[in-house]
Amino acid sequence: MRTEDVLAAIATGLWRWDNAAGTVTLDAEAARLLGLPAQQATLSEAAVRSRFHPVDWNEVDGIVNLAVAEGTLAEVRLRIMDENGRVLRTVRSRSKPIMNGENYVLIGTIQEVAEPQPGTTAAHPSITGDWRRSREAFLLDAGRALAEARSTSEVLRVAASLSMPGFSPDGLAVFGVAGERLTIIGHHGHNPGDDGPFTDMALDMDYPAADVVRTGRAIYLPTPQEYRRRFPATWPLAQRFDRQSWAFVPLIVAGRTIGAWMAAFKHPVAFTPDERSVLTTVARMLAQALARAGEAESERELSLGLQRSMMPTLGPEIPGMTIAARYVPTGGGLQVGGDWYDMIPLPGSRTGAGGGRFALVIGDVQGHDVRAAGLMGQLRIALRAYASEGHSPDAVLSRASRFLYGITESHGVPDPYGDGYEDYAPRFATCLYIEVDPATGTLDVARAGHPDPVIRTADGTALIRPTAGGLPLGIEADSDYPTTRLVLDPAETIMICTDGLIETGGHDMASGWTRLRPVLETHTGDSLEQLADELVQAVHGPSSHHTTGPLVDRREDDIALLLLRRNVTVGAGAVPPAPVRRTALTIAQAEPERIAGARRQLRELLHDWTDEEQIDSAVLMISEMITNVLVHTDGDALLVAEARGPLGTRRLRVEVADASDELPHRRRPGEMASSGRGLILMEMLADAWGVDPRGDGKSIWFELYEPGAAGSSDPADTSSE
Repeated sequence: MRTEDVLAAIATGLWRWDNAAGTVTLDAEAARLLGLPAQQATLSEAAVRSRFHPVDWNEVDGIVNLAVAEGTLAEVRLRIMDENGRVLRTVRSRSKPIMNGENYVLIGTIQEVAEPQPGTTAAHPSITGDWRRSREAFLLDAGRALAEARSTSEVLRVAASLSMPGFSPDGLAVFGVAGERLTIIGHHGHNPGDDGPFTDMALDMDYPAADVVRTGRAIYLPTPQEYRRRFPATWPLAQRFDRQSWAFVPLIVAGRTIGAWMAAFKHPVAFTPDERSVLTTVARMLAQALARAGEAESERELSLGLQRSMMPTLGPEIPGMTIAARYVPTGGGLQVGGDWYDMIPLPGSRTGAGGGRFALVIGDVQGHDVRAAGLMGQLRIALRAYASEGHSPDAVLSRASRFLYGITESHGVPDPYGDGYEDYAPRFATCLYIEVDPATGTLDVARAGHPDPVIRTADGTALIRPTAGGLPLGIEADSDYPTTRLVLDPAETIMICTDGLIETGGHDMASGWTRLRPVLETHTGDSLEQLADELVQAVHGPSSHHTTGPLVDRREDDIALLLLRRNVTVGAGAVPPAPVRRTALTIAQAEPERIAGARRQLRELLHDWTDEEQIDSAVLMISEMITNVLVHTDGDALLVAEARGPLGTRRLRVEVADASDELPHRRRPGEMASSGRGLILMEMLADAWGVDPRGDGKSIWFELYEPGAAGSSDPADTSSE
């Protein structure tokens, strides 16, 4: 005996419910139990759901979801209904969900169960054919599904899957109004190309949907004869679909008709008052869902438009340089905030020479709202204007600060759109302005409360470059912004960004830099675009959720990022130069606290040096050298540190220059003396050192060799007094 015969003998059928495809495959017995012809069939999900009592379906949906989540069997009882809403029988199903990615296939049995006898205790309430209860359950289910839809396409998909109690349409269409034309927004149950005659119709056409939009009243056509009698001109268009009944219901939002909804049926529908009530209620929910989805899509389009207008293109290719940029809006609902970047072509240099100079600007206006975005646009235009006039970086930022202070200093400004007053609190903005000379790699940096730039050297080492700075823009009407000059060597990259890249995810400046530095240093290849993507991925990718910072679990902010690399130019047959790791720093007489910054810079430069004791020696010697300049001269100290060669065999050379002509000399300090040991320390700790007179001062230098470098075991004595 076959298994199918055994199952049929005990009134048990098999079904296969494919969640992804939205289809249900039934064997002959399962089809019979659902009130369908007793033959194997594959039906749509909506067609099968229409056979279930809506109250039972709500319970079934929760049980199946729980089984999917827990990987267990789903056991349910269902009341099967006919097309008139009467209960035919009660069935029990035991099914196992089989996962396929995020979707699942439900495979199991369906078996008829006997109704409880009078006087016995039943596990489930007695079965009724209460139409009103079925309708209420269906409308609750439909309202929840439509409320969760977030786009027009999702609303249409939900509408197509609705299974009305006792009468489910097999053809749906949603019409919208565009001026004096009627268009199809979406449809279901038709073949491709069937919507051709209906895609663009005049509102005065003799068609039911057009009549509904004109009058705002529903039209119900229970028979083909009624359709042909009332709309003879367009009946030939509908006749070919072989339908028996049609309902055209207006879509009304806030008293305005925005379109029409058509539900067509293969079987005759009388459109009783209860059926019309269901159709009208669904149409109202559908209209509200379409209106919400349209508003959301308009806001998204507005956000994208603002992004495109406010975020500039990077312009033409720069000879000898490569640039990449990213803007990631995460802080505001409109997807536009106060962060921005810009690239500004500059006029001929202030000395009269050209050279294709340009400026890189990055900044962040306080706040993540619409006002921040508006101020950002104004400030960006002002910076562009001041830069195009040929001002130096410090003058550009000073003028921009005065401009922002002037437009945000007012309080109690009358609100032109309301009855009261809106207090426009002052706003400030951080900014980093870099004037770039591509020919020499010179970078003149002015900074207004913004994070310092980062240099990625030719060998992949990432270093924060401290620069002089002033207050954020807009704090004071008159502010000074000192300029720091850096030189970008061939194969080096500078990164400038807003604090969102560093602090997003609950990080502060220190922990955020610790997260980003490995990304910069482990990047391989020459693609700046790929490096930009990797930096953003480190902040917003899946791995970022496991590296939250010490402040909060997650903190989001807008991100602006600019990367600029000076390319290596090598002639035919020439050998590319060996990578050089270099840092430079000026310590003024009035800034002795920057000695600590110089020590930190040197430690970062030597972070992978093989001998830790040599690092300590180098830090001790530069402290001594810089302090001597500040104590014994009236000028500033210029520190230049450079490491050359492959890892393990490098040579470190550190120079400290000043403008004094007085050369250092060896002294013989006593036991209790507090000074006079500088040269003695260098002679003991350095592999080589010396003092070089210059035309405008002198330079004292020392060298250290890694243990594997040539001459490290017995360095030549090049010291001088």
